[in-house]
Amino acid sequence: MRPTDPARNRVTRVRGVPPRDQRLGALHPGAWWLWALALGTAATRTTNPLLLALLIAVSAYVVVARRPHAPWSRSYGAFVKLALAVLLIRLLFTTVLGSPIPGTHTLLTLPEVPLPDWAQGIRLGGRVTAEGLTFALYDAMKLATLLICVGAANALANPTRLLKSLPGALYEMGVAVVVALTFAPNLIADVQRLRAARRLRGRPDRGVRGLLQVGLPVLEGALERSVSLAAAMDARGYGRTARVPAAVRRTTAALTYTGLLGVCAGTYGLLTAAGGTYGVPVLLIGVAAALAGLWLGGRRTVRTRYRPDRWDARAWLVAASGAAVAALLFLAAARDPAALHPGVVPLVAPSLPLWPAAAVLVGLLPAFVTPAPEPAAARAPAPAPAPATKPAKEPS
Repeated sequence: MRPTDPARNRVTRVRGVPPRDQRLGALHPGAWWLWALALGTAATRTTNPLLLALLIAVSAYVVVARRPHAPWSRSYGAFVKLALAVLLIRLLFTTVLGSPIPGTHTLLTLPEVPLPDWAQGIRLGGRVTAEGLTFALYDAMKLATLLICVGAANALANPTRLLKSLPGALYEMGVAVVVALTFAPNLIADVQRLRAARRLRGRPDRGVRGLLQVGLPVLEGALERSVSLAAAMDARGYGRTARVPAAVRRTTAALTYTGLLGVCAGTYGLLTAAGGTYGVPVLLIGVAAALAGLWLGGRRTVRTRYRPDRWDARAWLVAASGAAVAALLFLAAARDPAALHPGVVPLVAPSLPLWPAAAVLVGLLPAFVTPAPEPAAARAPAPAPAPATKPAKEPS
């Protein structure tokens, strides 16, 4: 524990002792996001349910092993529930609206609703085949895996520290996102507190009437907090910008828009078979132009970073492990597409390809090279010592 100066009530620095967050060896939050997005990119290259389940298991293991004890790290369960909802909704739509995949194994037959001529190609009801449901399940698992990987990034990366690492051009947008994410738990706490107060007073807290009676105080409290926060941020200099020449502003806008268009066109080329030749070069050019635009745009934002996060060797290992998984699955999809995209007509059981599965296991590297999270008991502040009391005087 670092010594304190009781006269000034502040923490003093000891030469040779790093700050507390550096002693804990906290990983750069951008490395967690690159790792998770790379796993999500790998999930887009396959519909094999076994490989997708393996990607989910890898992300879940890393989250369980390295998730810190913080309120924002509890979002992983919400993303898992959202992924399950995506699976159920996709299967429900396939059951009701049908599937373009022809099938011979009929599971059930729903009563079909006749539609007008202008709605050709759409049907309600009819045959529900095992091939159609299997194809819908494979396709929905891809999106569900992507959502779970994004949830892993939200559970592992500290949003406040991630805001510190944003480039200056995105700092204002990042502040808005972090403020919104910070106020969301306060709204939930206000709703629970007001509902409990209404129950204690014998008033209804459910239904339309209860919702209206609870929603108005919650909205009023949220507006009061937002006005107070806006005044505090304005007093501290948030939103101040520096003067830059008009030529620099125009160059920044041109580079940013060109970069975004290049990223969109390159991503479309990678996701389609026809654009495989131009996808990678256009994507790289777009990323370079966008980064140059962000660098120039950061000149108008005047801010300093207090104890900035360092991109160390462990951050490179975490980001490289996710990139390796994505690159190896891209290679596997090009060399053996049948293994990564099992067919449903005829309906066959999917098999687990060995070396793509071994490539997915590379994503477990962050669970072994990153520091373990600090225990919850160690994060709790020590109780303040009881004040010394004078002995009571005896009555004379």
